[in-house]
Amino acid sequence: MSFPRIEFRAGDLHIPELALWLDPHEPQLGPGKVFVSHAHSDHVAAHREVILSAPTAKLMQARVPGKRHEHILNFGETHKFEAAGKSYKITLLPAGHIFGSAMALLEFEGESLLYTGDFKLRRGLSAEPCEPRRADILIMETTYGRPQYVFPPTEDVLKGITRFCREALDNDETPVLLGYSLGKSQEILCGLADAGLPLMLHGSVYKLTQIYEQFGQCFPKYDRYEAESAPGKVLLCPPNVINSAMLRNLGKTRTAILTGWAVDPNCRFRYQCDAAFPFSDHADFFYVYLLNMVFEVYVLLRNLRHKNLR
Repeated sequence: MSFPRIEFRAGDLHIPELALWLDPHEPQLGPGKVFVSHAHSDHVAAHREVILSAPTAKLMQARVPGKRHEHILNFGETHKFEAAGKSYKITLLPAGHIFGSAMALLEFEGESLLYTGDFKLRRGLSAEPCEPRRADILIMETTYGRPQYVFPPTEDVLKGITRFCREALDNDETPVLLGYSLGKSQEILCGLADAGLPLMLHGSVYKLTQIYEQFGQCFPKYDRYEAESAPGKVLLCPPNVINSAMLRNLGKTRTAILTGWAVDPNCRFRYQCDAAFPFSDHADFFYVYLLNMVFEVYVLLRNLRHKNLR
């Protein structure tokens, strides 16, 4: 028995036989279910029925308000679903990308598929460690799946970011670190925990960080952004503030974009920043290649074992 057909529809993955979508970009309002790997904006929409982790459900509600039928699964918990008279199992596994991000292990009549969504094998500071499992089919989302994207050690990047912030403060400039409000900002917040820097969060970052704390996540002391008390603080903001009145009103600033794209030499010019640091919540090419090789070896050994049993 082979795994059901997987279709690629306008950029979205669909398994018709199971009436299941994997991280579709467009709202799915029909009878099918949607697996939502995490709550970044390019992975959520106003779907009718979703399968997701508890943190992702809470974060998704903050970003896409509204009513939906939620199947909230704990990591490692296997749940059976029915579709058109057929049943399949799904197990959510930590993806290591951001807090609550999940991979989906699907099992159907003796065959299995692992869908990663965004993932990170390097141990993060604000997300659960990635825990992939063996499967017959592997589908990876590989944002940085090209050989030029190999990231330096995280601790080295954090040292560079800390030095950038201290130099700015010493020059009476406000250091502004630009990263996604969800995931990246909480990761850098943890990364600066031992630096002794005064930290201030943009409103959107503050709101999502509060949700992290509802699930028991701990962070160093921080303040919510207030213009009058921002000087002398390190600001954590989303990238879209780069040309905003908020930034202009701060006076002297030094801006840095935190992204895996900082591996590209022109990154800081593209983002119109003073500096760029390769601080990423994705797997780089090395880890994408590693995971793919592990699965290829597993499939090879499985096929050899089946051949010998004939």
